[in-house]
Amino acid sequence: MTGSGTRPQAPGLLPPETTDDVRDRKAGVAVLPIGSFEQHGAFLPLVTDTVIACTIAREIAAAYAVHLLPPLTISCSHEHETWPGTVSISAATLHAVVRDIAESLRRSGIDVLILVNAHGGNYVLRNVVQESAATGTRMALFPGSADWDAARTGAGVQTSSQGDMHAGEVETSILLHAHPELVRPGYETSDFLADDRRHLLTLGMAAYTESGVIGRPSLATAEKGKEILAALVDSFAEYFSLLTLKEPR
Repeated sequence: MTGSGTRPQAPGLLPPETTDDVRDRKAGVAVLPIGSFEQHGAFLPLVTDTVIACTIAREIAAAYAVHLLPPLTISCSHEHETWPGTVSISAATLHAVVRDIAESLRRSGIDVLILVNAHGGNYVLRNVVQESAATGTRMALFPGSADWDAARTGAGVQTSSQGDMHAGEVETSILLHAHPELVRPGYETSDFLADDRRHLLTLGMAAYTESGVIGRPSLATAEKGKEILAALVDSFAEYFSLLTLKEPR
């Protein structure tokens, strides 16, 4: 047996529903968690964004009548590729996969798809949603910046949204609450700020941080993570109401 067999796993990434569960729920809204597989410093796993997306989506599914889908676990993480373990797909591939999923759902009677995205580098998802009006599927991207801002304020997050870019106070707090077994020691002493990142897309993360961390994970607490998730579930109500209203004739 190798050492990897004893490492903590990330539970709850796959919804346990059966076909009958889905049929009984009769949900007209599907929720697709989208994460990434990329470095998150020495104390958070490569699958951090996927775990966070799934955690948000699972909380949403507990509060709203939605069809919870399994996550997309690899996305656009090219800015992190200096660090081993990071894996990416192209923006065109991510765009195509999401569009294919939307088309498949529509054929089975679900014409609303909400993308729960937890990786900031997935810029192309904005375009997917933007283009959806002409496809017959109503789509939204969640959480938006205003939703994150409200959640951060409500939870008492101290780091600014600009400073808390990666493996910082928010991400570490959510994992401390939802999956503390995935947080390794070291977050308490890994703070690093780099607010001026004007050439990030050109130079990548390595131009701004040696550790892979940009933020203040030392300020993270499980209680903040709990409050952040609760606030996001509340914010989702507006999206759900908007997309389940019948379109005007």
